[in-house]
Amino acid sequence: MKSKRRILFSLLMVLILAAVSACMLVIGRGHTLYFDNKTLEGYEGQDYKAYERVVVTVKGKEVAKLNKRERDMTTWIGQNFKMTLAVTEKKGDEPVVQEISLKLPYSVDGIVINLPALLAGLPEEAWFSEFVPAAAEKDPEDENPDGDSFGLDGELGLEDGLGLGDI
Repeated sequence: MKSKRRILFSLLMVLILAAVSACMLVIGRGHTLYFDNKTLEGYEGQDYKAYERVVVTVKGKEVAKLNKRERDMTTWIGQNFKMTLAVTEKKGDEPVVQEISLKLPYSVDGIVINLPALLAGLPEEAWFSEFVPAAAEKDPEDENPDGDSFGLDGELGLEDGLGLGDI
């Protein structure tokens, strides 16, 4: 009797864990979205100019206001992303509002979206890229030319090799 009860509770826990996993898969993972309002140069021999101003709104909240050559970001959880763009093409023009829906890839966290390429209707390869942070440069002052990894520069009182002075 006790054995059957233990097996029943174990199976119930496995089912609960499977249900939680399925819910998390449906909800999706978090993404960091970077919006670029930068000119895309030389794509199939054509340039796609940056807009004077682009205002990005997600779920009724303004998340980015981009002038030419600017980048801003927001975070999003899930695979289905919907945004509203108010695009001012040239100075003095009235903004044109467009609603865009995107399916975000599950495997990518940092996503860069080039807005001029996206709004021009180009394929995903033109407007989508993965964000890769720049590698930190080494500071030349941090390197020790003597090879002393402790940074003590031979000041231990061990200059004579034994550290015993003149015995």
